[in-house]
Amino acid sequence: MLYDHCGVWLDDQSKHFVAGRLQETLRRRGFASFKDLYYHLKYDAKRAEEFTAIVDLLTIHETYFFREDHQLHALVGEILPEVIKQQHDRTLRIWSAGCSTGEEAYSIAMALAERPELTDWRVEIVGSDISQRVLETARRGVYPPSAFRTTPREMQNKYFHQEEAGYRIDDSIKRRVSFFSFNLVDADRAVLLPRMDVIFCRNVIIYFDLPVKKRVMEMFWQRLRGGGYLLLGHSESLMNITTAFDLCHLRHDIVYQKQKEGGTGG
Repeated sequence: MLYDHCGVWLDDQSKHFVAGRLQETLRRRGFASFKDLYYHLKYDAKRAEEFTAIVDLLTIHETYFFREDHQLHALVGEILPEVIKQQHDRTLRIWSAGCSTGEEAYSIAMALAERPELTDWRVEIVGSDISQRVLETARRGVYPPSAFRTTPREMQNKYFHQEEAGYRIDDSIKRRVSFFSFNLVDADRAVLLPRMDVIFCRNVIIYFDLPVKKRVMEMFWQRLRGGGYLLLGHSESLMNITTAFDLCHLRHDIVYQKQKEGGTGG
């Protein structure tokens, strides 16, 4: 049922993990068994809300600012100059897919805010996640000290304000990013998104089996402009998934690029 809802694949080996994570849900709902929870998810009017809560419990949202920062160096040092040469409408669109609590999207915004060549550009950064809970945190923009474990001190001082609840991101960065709820297996809704120059999808497809990975990559291919870039997590690759992207060996990272001509995302 979870797989059909959002593509998250948990095999039989995960049974004890799932049971442990969902015990509190049973207690909170007053269910006597997992069968009661199953029928609740199948027939209750608010089943979509409960599904979102369960996805939260069964996936990991561990993230922090400037995580895998070599990809940000690749973005600003190598990808950005190529986009600037190709984009005549002076618009840059970047999608952080599976953005969790927003650190990745805001890290991208901060990195681009440091680039004077974008001063008169329209920069649109969007973050999406299936979880409303993590999106609420992203929109609030207040983070604990643990979120800054790899953040350069000068960036934290420049773009955050300390307050009792943590560190609040500066409005100059916050207004550069918008967040929305999105299920990556919902290809029909994806057509509402504009074509992107860069898509970040890091440490997300590890939860998908091969058929879902193929569907998600096809969707990304459709949502990227010709010559656009796809950046995955350091342990993820498109091997045996699709040949629609070219593998690009940059100085700071290995990324994928949509072929400018031909290719179908198969």
